[in-house]
Amino acid sequence: MKLSVIIPVYRVEDTLDRCVESVLAQDCHDMELILVDDGSPDSCGQRCDEWAQKDRRIKAIHQPNGGLSKARNAGIGQATGDYITFVDSDDHVAPGTYAALMEQLSQHPEYDLLEFPCTTTPLADRVYTDVNRYWLEGRAYLHSYAWNKIYRRRLFGEVRFPEGKVFEDVYTLPKLLAQCKTVATTAKGYYHYVVNPKGITRTATGHEFNMLLEAHVDVLRKGFPAADADYYMHVVNIQMDVYERLGTPPVLPVFHVSPAEVSSFKQKMKAIILNLFGIKRLCQINKFIHLVTKSRSSASF
Repeated sequence: MKLSVIIPVYRVEDTLDRCVESVLAQDCHDMELILVDDGSPDSCGQRCDEWAQKDRRIKAIHQPNGGLSKARNAGIGQATGDYITFVDSDDHVAPGTYAALMEQLSQHPEYDLLEFPCTTTPLADRVYTDVNRYWLEGRAYLHSYAWNKIYRRRLFGEVRFPEGKVFEDVYTLPKLLAQCKTVATTAKGYYHYVVNPKGITRTATGHEFNMLLEAHVDVLRKGFPAADADYYMHVVNIQMDVYERLGTPPVLPVFHVSPAEVSSFKQKMKAIILNLFGIKRLCQINKFIHLVTKSRSSASF
């Protein structure tokens, strides 16, 4: 079975070599590495070509700058493997990861998607034949990252990452899961995620958080998966954040949430207010509390 590894490349002169070396060092006998130079203005494009000249497994492609989604989509279009995975070019992969994962996929050909541990997400060995359980019980909505998963390539037949969006993984994973019959998580392997102080999770504005909200609202409105209390309240938190930053009317569909089904005390209180007064009033109360307690380090509702 062949694995296609797709690495978008943009302004990563300091980390590109480490990233590529970590992939090439994988003991994976049938692998191709696709470097997508997304119009990087530094020396990254040249380095991609140099890597391609050094190793026959590497293919370098170049395109005008179009963002992470467009770069990943370009790589998907060039991929020839039975399976696809992604690596961000400021991250790296632990030795032996892909060999262990591909061996697991060889032993379990029914797996359509296999998720493995990363810096932010330890995982245990679990198998889901109901993707709703993976999204909700496995809380996949909290770790929808593209890069710590191996996907059967056919899942991308009609699916691409949304161009011009941030938090693109949240848009894409539910569409991929809708085509999966079996999803598994494993404790094997490790993806080293490197915190980028300039990354979207650290610098997102209200408009960008609105894109995250849009992605989750789309999931809820399409009924995949059926929402549970904790997931819905997770999206409520995003809606409150967007309202506080932008002041735009709430767009989240309103469901009745039983406080008894919510795991944390703070979320139970929000659920009670939501049920009594509605989503807009909850957003207004949250904004008011944050204004009052702005100077306190514990200001959080």
